[in-house]
Amino acid sequence: MTLPTRVRLIDVGPRDGLQNEKQPVSADTKIGLVHRLQDAGLQEIEVTSFVSPKWVPQMADNAQVMHGISRKPGVRYSVLTPNMKGFEAAIAAPRDEWPDEVVVFGAASEAFSQRNINCSIAESIERFAPVVAAARERGIHVRGAMSCTVGCPYEGDIAPERVGYLAGLMKDVGVERVDVADTIGVGTPRAVQAAMQATLAHFGIDEVSGHFHDTYGQALANTLAALEMGVWNFQSSSAGLGGCPYAKGATGNVATEDVVYLLHGMGIDTGIDLDRLIDAGVYISQALGRKTGSRVATALLNKREPA
Repeated sequence: MTLPTRVRLIDVGPRDGLQNEKQPVSADTKIGLVHRLQDAGLQEIEVTSFVSPKWVPQMADNAQVMHGISRKPGVRYSVLTPNMKGFEAAIAAPRDEWPDEVVVFGAASEAFSQRNINCSIAESIERFAPVVAAARERGIHVRGAMSCTVGCPYEGDIAPERVGYLAGLMKDVGVERVDVADTIGVGTPRAVQAAMQATLAHFGIDEVSGHFHDTYGQALANTLAALEMGVWNFQSSSAGLGGCPYAKGATGNVATEDVVYLLHGMGIDTGIDLDRLIDAGVYISQALGRKTGSRVATALLNKREPA
C-alpha cells in the first residue's frame, strides 16, 4: 500500500458550511473567513453559490463576497452554479472577479434527484451541459459534485453501479473532475472504496476527490480508506461547518482541522498551518456564536489556555 505523500484540501466552509445557517452571516465575515483560510495555506476554497436568494438567502451576497476577496496567487476559488442564470451571474463581474472553477451537481440516487430537483439523474446532468460548455469556453474549470454516492435518505444503500452511471454522465458533458460525496454520512470504508472504484472507471485518480460527512463518525475512517486507494484530493469544512439536513442534530462536513491532523500525523504534507487553520475556525465559530465543531481544534485550544 502506497499512500500519497501530499494531499490537497478544498475547504467548503464558506459555501457548503454556511449556506444552511439560519442566522445571517455578513459578507465581510465570509470574506474574512476566506482570507484566513488562504492565509492558513488552503489552495482551494469553495467561496459561495450563485443561486436564487429565494431558495438560499444566505448566499444572496455572492457577488459582494467575490468582489471583496483579496486573491492570493496559486489559490483556486470555486462557486456553485446550478444553471445558466447562476453561471451568467457569476461572470457578470469584471474578469478578475470571476471564479476559477464552477461546480455543478448530481445525485447517484434517482429518488434524491426527483425529490430535490424534480427530474431524473440523466435529465439533471443534461441541464448542466450548457453551463459546463460555457465555462470551459471561457477557460473556467468545472467540477462535478456527486451526492448520495453510498447512501440516500429515501433509497437507503446506493449500488456502486449507480455511482459509475452518474460519473459517466458527468464525463460525457465535459466535467473535468468529480467529488464522491457521502452526503448523509452513512458510509463506511468498504462502501466508500466501492463508490470510488466505480468513479475511477471514468475519471483518473487526480480527478477524483472525497467529500465525507461525519454524521455517524465515519468521515476520518473513510478518508483513510480513500487514501489507501491513492486518492489525494479531499473536501472538508473549517470548524466542521454545515449540518446534515436529513439527520436532525447530526454533524455534516468533516472538520478541515481534523483531516489535517490525521494527514500530518501520517507524514502526509498538506501545505496547511494547523494553528492558523484553527484560528480561522475560531473566527467563524465566534461569528456564529458557538464553539468550533472540530475535535482537534477543541483539544488544541484547551492546551493553549493557561492552567
